[in-house]
Amino acid sequence: MSKFIYITNTSLDGYVEDESGAFDWINPDQVHDLVTELLQPIGTFLYGRRLYETMAYFGAALEGYPPEHVDFARMWQKAEKIVFSRTLTGVTTPNTRVERSFDLEAIRRLKGESEHDISIGGAELAGLALEADLLDECHLFINPVIVGGGKPAFRAALRRSLELLETCGLRTGVVRVHYRIRGGTPHEGLNS
Repeated sequence: MSKFIYITNTSLDGYVEDESGAFDWINPDQVHDLVTELLQPIGTFLYGRRLYETMAYFGAALEGYPPEHVDFARMWQKAEKIVFSRTLTGVTTPNTRVERSFDLEAIRRLKGESEHDISIGGAELAGLALEADLLDECHLFINPVIVGGGKPAFRAALRRSLELLETCGLRTGVVRVHYRIRGGTPHEGLNS
């Protein structure tokens, strides 16, 4: 069975977007190499419409990227991408399909049958997966900024215990924390 992983940037006060919906306070270049490494075992990306539209930048011809983005774009294009949207009518990137609803049983089957790990992007979808006890791990890139409100990285009233597996401080002030969701599926090399 594959691991189901949530990877996101957050502010120090736990938001993925500020109150205006912006996330321009995140500098993805600060964590680009580390994220590329984390995503190597991912075979499927699950996205909401808005995050997919942001990530679609990586669907263009590889020659068009700065050298430091080519490995990420190559890996991202190769992986399967499922976008959950009631409004998106088409996609512009390779290996991508649109699903109208986030069917938890279909996701549970995908997780059980997949030979590769699965990444879920977007706080709302990750919250649904966490509520359904599908999420195994999360990697949070905590940015040194307080935004004071907005969209939280985790849904309100959602409670889970986490086991800290690793921390990594970057010279830019960003801190990556890696957790296993307690009660989630145990994996090789991790304490159950």
